[in-house]
Amino acid sequence: MPNGFWDRILWVDLNTGVVEVRSLGEKAWRSYIGGSGLATRIFADLGGEASDPLGPDNPLIFMTGPLTGTQTPMAGRHQVVTKSPLTGIFGEADAGGAFGHTLKRAGYDGIVFLGQSAEPVYLLINEERAELRPAEDLWGLDVYETDERLRASLGSAYVTAAIGPAGEKLVRLAGIICDGRHARANARCGVGAVMGSKKLKAIAVNGNKRCPVAREDELRESVAKGARYLAANTKMMRAYGTAGGLQAMEALGDVPIQNWRMGLWNEGTAKLSGQRMAETILTGRYYCRGCVIGCGREVEIKEGKYAGVKGAGPEYESIATLGTLCLVDDLEAVAAANEFCNRYGLDTISTGSAIAFAMELYEHGLLTTQDTGGLELNWGNADALVELVRQIGEKRGLGELLGRGVRAAAEEIGGLALEFAVHTKGLEFPAHDPRAYNSVGLGYATSNRGACHLQGFTHQFEKAVTMPEIGFPEIQDRFGLERKGELVARAQDLMCLMDSLKLCKFSLGGGLKVTHMVEWLNLVTGWSMSIEEFLLAGERIFNLKRVLNVKCGVSRKDDTLPPRILTLKRAEGGAATNLPPLNQLLSEYYAVRGWDEFGRPQSETLQRLGLA
Repeated sequence: MPNGFWDRILWVDLNTGVVEVRSLGEKAWRSYIGGSGLATRIFADLGGEASDPLGPDNPLIFMTGPLTGTQTPMAGRHQVVTKSPLTGIFGEADAGGAFGHTLKRAGYDGIVFLGQSAEPVYLLINEERAELRPAEDLWGLDVYETDERLRASLGSAYVTAAIGPAGEKLVRLAGIICDGRHARANARCGVGAVMGSKKLKAIAVNGNKRCPVAREDELRESVAKGARYLAANTKMMRAYGTAGGLQAMEALGDVPIQNWRMGLWNEGTAKLSGQRMAETILTGRYYCRGCVIGCGREVEIKEGKYAGVKGAGPEYESIATLGTLCLVDDLEAVAAANEFCNRYGLDTISTGSAIAFAMELYEHGLLTTQDTGGLELNWGNADALVELVRQIGEKRGLGELLGRGVRAAAEEIGGLALEFAVHTKGLEFPAHDPRAYNSVGLGYATSNRGACHLQGFTHQFEKAVTMPEIGFPEIQDRFGLERKGELVARAQDLMCLMDSLKLCKFSLGGGLKVTHMVEWLNLVTGWSMSIEEFLLAGERIFNLKRVLNVKCGVSRKDDTLPPRILTLKRAEGGAATNLPPLNQLLSEYYAVRGWDEFGRPQSETLQRLGLA
């Protein structure tokens, strides 16, 4: 029996209803590690890049990693890989919570869905069987209702991943929400719309099998030290969640304000911070499986117009995109908008970005009350924010247009609207400003799924994190240019590995190094993988994703940033005058990557990585 993985992947044909188990062999796991890497390999083998994103041939792949379900800390995660209906290129989304852990403990490493069911179904998984069941009675329910209905029927030990009405209606901003009211989200790239196109309402899984580990006693001793260190270095996040750093990040110029125009908003960020949440609506916190931080926020609003909101509180990204990006400083309204996103199954990042985009259109007269159904989309209008979330989730009114994403909406409106659409490759920006960190600008431009801070996470290397194993033993200058291309390339490779092991990236702030990752991987699997082989696997994974995108038509023309980021100096705040010199950075990056001038991996690079 292998260690660290079962080598058992569920293969679900939604056309026929047949569910079977397939194996890939240890070589595939060692070459692609698991999670994002192995899911990408399967997606490539199935020719997913040539599929219609909402058609039957588009694979929808859920995958865990070799550390998932073991005693390794911060490894309770899973990945979803598919072709994105929002961007039209390679898409993936990552989530924590309990779903991936429980899938692994049921005796399976992942699930591949192909085809489209004629009627709504859900997949039931436990240690004995996996089968499709009718879901007509679940179709139309929101995510929380779906989770509660399934667990009432199957048992409270089951964990769910489900879509809400947004996914059912094929809204391109739709995500897949796990763990019910704890709402851990595979949200980016419209993966929920892919699930909806397949008439797959949910997955419900239960399992408690012990994952095979090669050197369990040594692993226990190693992770005990690591867990104590991680917990000691992440006290701020444990106390106030990811939004605890909102005001500090605003001071650096990192927080997006008024659709990326303003550089400072002290009074607004003070009202929206994790500290303010703790003083007002916070009722508790929760952990992903294997987590030692517990950044999840439980909130409840007991009175006022948003009374009844109860569940997962907004994280930093949600507070910034639904709050500061729209100049909404009402924390309760942001919490309500966040809850509606969770219930409908929407990506809070893209949804908030679409609403801020609409507010700027309204400011310039490109949208009027006739277009908005009477809604006054003034900056800071909390009621309009909440109503637009509902319209997007229900695919009605202005929400039908905004639910296609800012790129598609801007192209339909035309003219000046294109200036206000902040995206790369069709994916709306997350809540970190590239003008505050030059590496983030390059990272957004070259990320394989479109604008994404997590696919490089380089702002951490320009703020607090060092990583000698990839050649950066010191904190980097965020406004500097030296070795930026190398930093972004090596960090992206490392993030591919963390997404494949399924390690939470917050562990980097707790002091996790490459050495720890390789040690834990070897102790779990019984391998003797070197750091060099490990890092080569990360480079292989990143380049495979790029190859898939090249087949979708991606080239240097797409590795770019919107005009607002390249030309608008905000004149105040911690990054008042900096603009990322993208073309200069991009040329160095391509050279480091071994790509040609058009951004295509050269044949020697593919040969070296085993991708020829």
